[in-house]
Amino acid sequence: MSSGALTPKVSMAELTRVAAERYGDAVAAQFQRDGEWATLTYEQLWSRVQAIAHGLIDLGLQPGDRVGVLSNTRVEFTLVDLAASSAGAVVVPVYPTNSAAECEWVLGDSGASIVVCETTAHVDRIDEVRANLPSLRHTIVIDGTAQGALPLADVEAAGAGGDPAALAQRAAAVDADDACLIIYTSGTTGRPKGVVLTHRGFAAGRRSATEMALFGEGDVVYLYLPLAHVFAQLVQADCIEVGAAIAYFGGDTTQIVAELAAVKPTVLPSVPRVFEKVYSVAMSMVPAGGEQAAADAIALGLRVRGGEAVSEEEQNEFARVDSEMFALVRGIFGGRIKFAVSGAAPIASEILEFFFAAGVPVYEGWGMTETTSIGTLNLPGAYKFGTIGRPVAGADVRIAEDGEIEMAGEMIMKGYWNNAAATADVMTPDGYLRTGDIGSIDEDGFVTITGRKKDIIITAGGKNLTPANLEGDLRRSRWVSQAVMFGDRKPFPVALITLDAEQIVPWAQQQGLPTDVAELAERDEVRALVQADLDDANRHYAQVEQIKKFAILPRDFTLEDGELTPSLKLKRNVVYANYADDFERLYEK
Repeated sequence: MSSGALTPKVSMAELTRVAAERYGDAVAAQFQRDGEWATLTYEQLWSRVQAIAHGLIDLGLQPGDRVGVLSNTRVEFTLVDLAASSAGAVVVPVYPTNSAAECEWVLGDSGASIVVCETTAHVDRIDEVRANLPSLRHTIVIDGTAQGALPLADVEAAGAGGDPAALAQRAAAVDADDACLIIYTSGTTGRPKGVVLTHRGFAAGRRSATEMALFGEGDVVYLYLPLAHVFAQLVQADCIEVGAAIAYFGGDTTQIVAELAAVKPTVLPSVPRVFEKVYSVAMSMVPAGGEQAAADAIALGLRVRGGEAVSEEEQNEFARVDSEMFALVRGIFGGRIKFAVSGAAPIASEILEFFFAAGVPVYEGWGMTETTSIGTLNLPGAYKFGTIGRPVAGADVRIAEDGEIEMAGEMIMKGYWNNAAATADVMTPDGYLRTGDIGSIDEDGFVTITGRKKDIIITAGGKNLTPANLEGDLRRSRWVSQAVMFGDRKPFPVALITLDAEQIVPWAQQQGLPTDVAELAERDEVRALVQADLDDANRHYAQVEQIKKFAILPRDFTLEDGELTPSLKLKRNVVYANYADDFERLYEK
């Protein structure tokens, strides 16, 4: 990290200006324009942020006002986000996949006065519910033109040349405990709640990034995670703090691998599904009968990468495996990855071991929207596969009597917006957040999550089961996209499974089988593939915890059908409700 790192005491209202003064002509952003990669330096970033901030002020934006941003991850999201903060306002990210009714709830509950939309389709979505949003005064659009919406380019042009002293005055008036963002939870149950995150909380996150010194000037962080999610928001703040460059994905998830090859990032924040898919593809390339050789290669890679002394013969064997297999894995990520961070959901230890052996260390971490995405993290030289790491600086983590993980620190939310009762429900009398996760802390301080408190399954025999780990093991299967365990008040656990079309369809073609996923879900040959991997997963668990029966669904779970949150977490209650009959039939056979 640069020796001239910023002081993390500054608020998000001051951050862009201070970064521009410190990092100047260093690249702050890389993004695609007309098929080419363009860049913004830190000075250019601040110039554009100032112009947009002044443009918003010209529209009547007052300190403390809420500004909604309905957009995919792109550089303009960052520009608006930082501009609103610089003007003393509060940013309210809105998932671009949200329905009109969901947008109405988020913008209406937060009382947003301005909303910035990515496309004219998003503007249309807002127009559907505009009559129910009395606080909303202006709609701004990034791409295209729409009646009643101001182009962002016009807002920026109108604000160019504004008085810097006016912004400085607003920034100086921001208090550390003022709201910075209101991020609405994904709503796995009930209506989303607005989590109020403060400037102090983000300062705590940036302080942790500074102290860990994992990346800094010259590093490139590839960002495809939704900026409507707290994980990406923290990554964005950390990058600006330490002077790294954010490389924004182009908006098409099918092009992520191609973009990784183009930008060659050094840091990759991600969710487990990306690593699970790469692992699945890599394992599918192991020839029949070569499983033990592959396992031996991974074991040797773990020893060498972990610094263990090996013989000359073993070193030569590692060099061969590294050039023939592991180099291909590194190449998928652009060839320059120093490390990746996996968060938002559990990831299997075997997958972490594989990538570590391949020279792409993936460090699992944990945080929540309510903790400004800060909590625990595995680090180089301080990691344990299968854990979520140790608490980061400033995070006080403890285990309650019932096993629930509780956490305190400056990064904890101010509360839920307009919902004092919900806030009181999750806070202990001595100021710890009840996280809802069940876990433990070992003698070395590493935290392990065993499940979600609300997801615990209690069988008819009274056995408490936490489905997340076994479901995660099943998702390692080449053929499985999603697995949902069920068994509350039932004699044994069962599961519904969806197929990974990217893997099962090519296999079916090779076997001369139908290529329609719904048809394949009915085939005995496919069921045998899944059964073999289920048997392998089950053997790691006690008999009472093992999934006894399963059914394969004709389609995958989707955002559109409400079965996944915008951050791709499973809405377990929705799946249980939508497929109640399917679960019950598994107990009839």
